[in-house]
Amino acid sequence: MTEHKQVSAGAGAVVAGYPVARPAGPLATMSGMTWTVAPEPYGSPVAAALWRAYYTEVSDRWYLLHEGHRTDPDELEREVAALTGAELAPPTGQLLLARYDGRPAGTAGVRLLDAATAELTRVFLHQELRGRGGATLLVTSAEDAARALGARRMILDTRGDLVEARALYTRLGYEETAPHNDARYAEHWFAKTLD
Repeated sequence: MTEHKQVSAGAGAVVAGYPVARPAGPLATMSGMTWTVAPEPYGSPVAAALWRAYYTEVSDRWYLLHEGHRTDPDELEREVAALTGAELAPPTGQLLLARYDGRPAGTAGVRLLDAATAELTRVFLHQELRGRGGATLLVTSAEDAARALGARRMILDTRGDLVEARALYTRLGYEETAPHNDARYAEHWFAKTLD
């Protein structure tokens, strides 16, 4: 059975058996528009389309900042194909899909690194849907998924130019830490204890 987290004005939410507080701000005041978050197979057509959109955006941002051009199309195809997301499959991972008013809007992934630590990855929302509470909902849903997998701590890495992501993680209680990996594009590392 697929569990859904649905948030709209006046609604509460539960994912993987954990109650989730409704984020403050836009979700609390909008009428008629609803966010839902539910597990999604990493290889589904919807997940693949969102992965392509995510990778295109972050890759283009990096190349435009550092080299003044967008990602080479051949490189983009190689990377999208090589990074399938298989690590986000149960029983040691989970990909979550957010929908806004029924439309696919974004993703967040969780994968266990060890029995107590999960990594947050692939947090993405279509640009036109940002600022409406979806990113907070995705991250809190990913935290719930990590708890359901047995994790007590969530870690992540991000780039310096992704200032919106860094602000989101800080706002949600993540603290910047020393590096926990040597990923090529990682410039900031964060961690949070999952209560």
